[in-house]
Amino acid sequence: MSFMDEFPGAIAPPPAEAPYYEPVGDEVAVFEAAWRSRLPVLLKGPTGCGKTRFVEHMAWRLGRPLVTVSCHEDLTASDLVGRYLVRGGETTWVDGPLARAVRAGAICYLDEIVEARKDTTVVIHPLADDRRLLPMEKRGELLQAPPEFGLVISYNPGYQSVLKDLKQSTRQRFVALEFDYPPEPLEARIVEREGGVDAETAARLVRFGRMTRNLRGQGLEEGASTRLLVHTARLIAAGIPPRAACRAAVARAVTDDAELVAAVEELAGTVF
Repeated sequence: MSFMDEFPGAIAPPPAEAPYYEPVGDEVAVFEAAWRSRLPVLLKGPTGCGKTRFVEHMAWRLGRPLVTVSCHEDLTASDLVGRYLVRGGETTWVDGPLARAVRAGAICYLDEIVEARKDTTVVIHPLADDRRLLPMEKRGELLQAPPEFGLVISYNPGYQSVLKDLKQSTRQRFVALEFDYPPEPLEARIVEREGGVDAETAARLVRFGRMTRNLRGQGLEEGASTRLLVHTARLIAAGIPPRAACRAAVARAVTDDAELVAAVEELAGTVF
């Protein structure tokens, strides 16, 4: 079993080139100010709207390595902090991704934090206030975060429920940034650049995507995200007919309901 099998999240050094990101408002300035002020950041927004790309862009912009952890219901505090492992007959301590990020002065991004167990999220509380400490109880150690360390969490408010929502004791430790799908001209520019299609095709895809979002609450939990529109564009750029690309990358991706799949395909037919 490799180290990466034992723990999620790896330290990724800043890439040579900036990850592509188009600012919508003042989110870049607010994030930079929060990082320099040693304040943790909460990103709220629907799936596929650019939250992860934004964090990657900001890590590059600030020249910091990035540790990303995709949270899930089985994620334990030990998965984040670390644990003792037996290797070659010897018991050794291995840091988890959160501890490694703190030691490296990296930016640690906990994606979809509400998916993690409630007793797991509590471990970030001392890191997210003025103490900036990570308790490592199994080692009897308090790890002090250096000035360069940054903590970022995200979640999708559209999926929140009584069981999956952030406690006030957690959310009130963070500076919050609200994300949504970009304005139509900007989203078309993103789809054109990231999807490798011409401007007219990108504009049609965005129009189609917005039509699917109007079906939210009418059977669909979510319409086509910007990410799915980029996927559709890449299929088109690879030679797949537009309607077939919309069917594969959007209609069948957002729902398993045959009637809703047909409804989304019909929307694609009105655009293409």
